[in-house]
Amino acid sequence: MSVGRAVGLVLGVAADAVLGDPRRYHPVAGFGRVAAAVERGVYRDHRAAGAAHTAVLVGGAVLAGVAAERLAGRSRVLQALTTAAATWAVLGGSSLAGEGTAMGHELNGGDLAAARRRLPNLCGREPARLDTMGLAKATVESVAENTSDAVVAPLFWGAVAGVPGLLGYRAVNTLDAMVGHRNDRYRRFGWASARLDDVANLVPSRLAALLTAVGAPVVGGSSGEAWRTWRRDAAAHPSPNAGQVEAAFAGALEIRLGGRTVYAHGAEDRPVLGHGRNPDAGHVTRAVELSRVVGGSAAAVTAVLALLRPLLRPRRAARRRTSA
Repeated sequence: MSVGRAVGLVLGVAADAVLGDPRRYHPVAGFGRVAAAVERGVYRDHRAAGAAHTAVLVGGAVLAGVAAERLAGRSRVLQALTTAAATWAVLGGSSLAGEGTAMGHELNGGDLAAARRRLPNLCGREPARLDTMGLAKATVESVAENTSDAVVAPLFWGAVAGVPGLLGYRAVNTLDAMVGHRNDRYRRFGWASARLDDVANLVPSRLAALLTAVGAPVVGGSSGEAWRTWRRDAAAHPSPNAGQVEAAFAGALEIRLGGRTVYAHGAEDRPVLGHGRNPDAGHVTRAVELSRVVGGSAAAVTAVLALLRPLLRPRRAARRRTSA
């Protein structure tokens, strides 16, 4: 299974790069509609209802992945194709790069109105109040965070747990985007989804930050500054995971991120990440290039992880027998 899993991850990344997201009947969009319908049926303003909502939907996604792998059986070809299809369905690297590139072009051309209309495709900031620098900062932060959430994390869980890991992670991350908000409706109901997303991204976000530091020179950035900013500033971010890769991107591009962040529900004053200049349209373009580099590196690393994972099992079993 390890060979089929590794090949499938690489094929899925290639399909995302060449084909992009499915134009119609996107599986993630379909899951979102199901999740919204379940929410309407079970919503209560307390954590237990939210936990049940999360358990049913994430559990269903994982079971669907288990069923897909059982149907593939022991055939390496079917395993690779099943993993590739699931990887393609859950990755968001191509759409992220497309939106980021378009934003860079609009900012570079000075079309703030078009840039403000596009920003909601990337993040939940309030675009009407943002100037060129604010739009560029929001875009770079979104590209950084989504490089981890939409590319590195699915690949990591695909390497570790196959198709169930791919589908289960995407379910967790989608639910966090839908209900993991700190507003009156979701502060309690969305708590379980938000905390589960935090746990699911603990390792992938740090892997994404490490790959950012390693890949920074490819886009003319600084590996050393990426590493130093990551280690110095990441913990100050209110998110245990987003701050990891955002700090690494800030250092790699030698810019300043964070600070005052305006959402529809209000403003947050966040710690500043990095000591460089304020970002502009050029930094948006370089952030997209860096995102692609990190995504390609993650594909290689997770494919190797999928190949090596079965080799680690006998050693763990031997250590348990020895200790017994």
